[in-house]
Amino acid sequence: MEYRSLGNTGLKVSRLCFGALTIGPLQARLPLQDGAAVIRAALDAGVNFIDTAEMYGTYPYIKTACRGAEVVVASKSYAYTSAAMRRSVEDACRAIGRDYIDIFMLHEQPSRLTLAGHADALAFLGDAKRQGLIRAAGVSTHTVEVVRAAAEMADIDVIHPLFNMHGIGIMDGTAAEMAAAITAAAAAGKGIYTMKALAGGHLIGDAAAALSWVLAAAGVSAVAVGMQSPDEVAYNCTLFSGAAPDTALAARLGKRTRRLLVEDWCVGCGRCAARCPAGALRVRDGRAVVDAAKCLCCGYCGAECPEFCLKII
Repeated sequence: MEYRSLGNTGLKVSRLCFGALTIGPLQARLPLQDGAAVIRAALDAGVNFIDTAEMYGTYPYIKTACRGAEVVVASKSYAYTSAAMRRSVEDACRAIGRDYIDIFMLHEQPSRLTLAGHADALAFLGDAKRQGLIRAAGVSTHTVEVVRAAAEMADIDVIHPLFNMHGIGIMDGTAAEMAAAITAAAAAGKGIYTMKALAGGHLIGDAAAALSWVLAAAGVSAVAVGMQSPDEVAYNCTLFSGAAPDTALAARLGKRTRRLLVEDWCVGCGRCAARCPAGALRVRDGRAVVDAAKCLCCGYCGAECPEFCLKII
């Protein structure tokens, strides 16, 4: 496994970051021991970097898998006040069983305005760094605008942008525009690790090319990839290590697809559509309807559904 310095944070991370969203309640809903076993398979293969978030519900998996392991953990919260962000950081420490979290970020910021609205939470992350509760502060985003803004902000150390070769899911620009913003942010000393290299499953059939494209991009230290099985871990670890994955394994995984299922009991409340970061959901004839071409299979909509009728399958 290859490792890179994450900007000016002093952290050295594996180029493959384990994206923990997919094993948890918003997606695969793996039993605790099964999900922890997938993480352990990645750690055994040299991965030392895990991405999670408060809303993912995956802290127990990480705690179970990482006992005694030296792992860089990045988490995120939607908190926008200092007090709420303090609770988020302290809750993460307790739930994972650590005295600190390596990277803590503002979750899914869409614009400069929302960054400004989270100024108190970001200020707390600066205090948390000085207190040793975190090592680096950051922001995750699906927009070029926020990458550009964060590159100029001294209190942001790490940027976690959506980035794939077709620009699927970028809310305000193209893949080329995101690439340029990432290059500039990295030149400013920001640590860059990206998400959605496979565009929520849209690029699974061309996974090797899609992942290689992101890895070759200037300024990218690591790529977070969601993995739900030891086979997926084996494939990605082989690819990220510079070797050719087993052809039979690649063919088998390439046939897998994921999609958002809207159950028949949907009442059409619209909360999922309002929450969807990709604009892939709308209400029609009293129930939610998904545009599969836009859906990133993130599962964020499911966290909003009061009827528990949205599932990634």
